[in-house]
Amino acid sequence: MTKPNLPMLDRRQVVKRLLRDRGDALAVASLGNPTFDLASAGDSAQNFYLWGAMGGALMVGLGLAQAQPAKRVIVFAGDGEMMMGLGSLGTVAAHGAGNLSVVVIDNELYAETGMQPGHTGRGVDIAGVAAACGFSTAITVRTEEELEKSVDAIRHGTGPVLVTIKVANEPQTVSLPPRDGPYLRSRFREALLGTDAHA
Repeated sequence: MTKPNLPMLDRRQVVKRLLRDRGDALAVASLGNPTFDLASAGDSAQNFYLWGAMGGALMVGLGLAQAQPAKRVIVFAGDGEMMMGLGSLGTVAAHGAGNLSVVVIDNELYAETGMQPGHTGRGVDIAGVAAACGFSTAITVRTEEELEKSVDAIRHGTGPVLVTIKVANEPQTVSLPPRDGPYLRSRFREALLGTDAHA
């Protein structure tokens, strides 16, 4: 399959733009580059990094969205993560989480295991799958203009929302957030529920 010569965005700038003036929005990141992207945009107690739980980011986001219906929940996942958890798109659509947005950072590669070609570079359309499952909004973004148009849907649209964003393959500096699981859990819980959360 011959791929069209389409613009590819800078993944770090994309995540930074989406989280500008985020307010009380909560962010969940899948393992690898999405975690580094989220940390690079600014580590926050409102960020939850899954580190090694591949395939589970969207289900964590769904549970969080259901538990915190007054807050926007944004899941940042790689295309490999979403291919592993395609069934979760159906579950999310069936539950109709109105405050949940999924941002698929799609470089069309399995970067964590050696940059092997991924399925999205061979024609698999994650946004198309999400639309078929029943997502309220499911689009693919390739340009800065399309990115700007997607911001409102990601931040405020009635969900579930899925936006696949095509990004370039250039290496990025690793930006490591905390890795201590109990610390991340407690920090996130306190950000949601306050200092009395441990009582």
